Amino acid sequence: MRDSSVCVSIVTYNSGRYIRPCLEAVLSQQGVHLEVVVVDNASTDDTHKVLSAFRRRVKVIRNDRNLGFAAAQNQAILRSSAPWVLALNPDVLLTPGFLQSVLQAAELDPRAGAVSGKLLSIGPGFVPLPEPRIDSTGIYFTPAMRHFDRGWQQIDEGRYQRCEYVFGASAAAAFYRREMIDDVSIEGAFFDPDFFAYREDADVAWRAQLLGWRCIYTPGAVAYHVRTVSPENRRSVSSKINMHSVKNRFLLRIKNATPGLLRRYWLPMTGRDLIVIGGCMLAEPRSLEAFWRLTQCLRRALEARRAIMSRRLASDEVMTQWFSFEAVARPIGAIEIPQEILAPVT
Repeated sequence: MRDSSVCVSIVTYNSGRYIRPCLEAVLSQQGVHLEVVVVDNASTDDTHKVLSAFRRRVKVIRNDRNLGFAAAQNQAILRSSAPWVLALNPDVLLTPGFLQSVLQAAELDPRAGAVSGKLLSIGPGFVPLPEPRIDSTGIYFTPAMRHFDRGWQQIDEGRYQRCEYVFGASAAAAFYRREMIDDVSIEGAFFDPDFFAYREDADVAWRAQLLGWRCIYTPGAVAYHVRTVSPENRRSVSSKINMHSVKNRFLLRIKNATPGLLRRYWLPMTGRDLIVIGGCMLAEPRSLEAFWRLTQCLRRALEARRAIMSRRLASDEVMTQWFSFEAVARPIGAIEIPQEILAPVT
């Protein structure tokens, strides 16, 4: 019988506005055995007070400083031995049946190490938008080494209604197989702590693809996400997050880019690099710290690269097919998809 134990791992940092409804939606999930682990990164708002109301149903780890999303998620994941992990942002609301749907999708392929549901946008404070718009149906990479959420801001008019393979899942609500977590972790770390925050999910997705794991998108698992970080709103994001975003763009490539990929896409990649560097120098000087930070973690990144490439299973041909200026997905193939996976569980 399938073990349906799921650890829901949540990292909070001044998340008092969202964490109560987020946890209520998680704890109302049916058909699974739940463990919920919340790691708080030294919040200064009322997050602690809200979490205290859930103390009998939720494991809480309180850090005395902000360790970043990646390191804190690792803490939560290691606190549980459940065979499935849902990495969840506190600003996400799961709909009923979300966990059942992602579990069913994961069973389509034993090499499916991750599952992405259909994330829809919702306004600050979980206020519904005038019209339903897509937040993410998985992530994809471009030849310029940028990664985006598939379907981002498109009106949800019956789009993306097939189960299919995608490059990876957004860590706003990413469902992971424990077997994959253990396989792709480097020195015990699933998310790379050097990323601190932002792009760590793209790093995991790229590494997993290289090591022969796949990610399935299922439209039956629906959740709502308040997105605060996107390419269009850099000016409203803290300078620290923007700096880490720049640093992590280069960390991603140092760790994961294969020689064949670099040879094929060096022109758009270099063009985007020049834009990023020029933008830092002319418009965002605080992000220049990213290049100093990059030197501080370069040795660890190169060691991680050697570990990844020594076990690499995916060829250059396979990897380059995932990099496109249009969102890429692959059909599940001959696998028969149960009808209940194609619609939300009620």
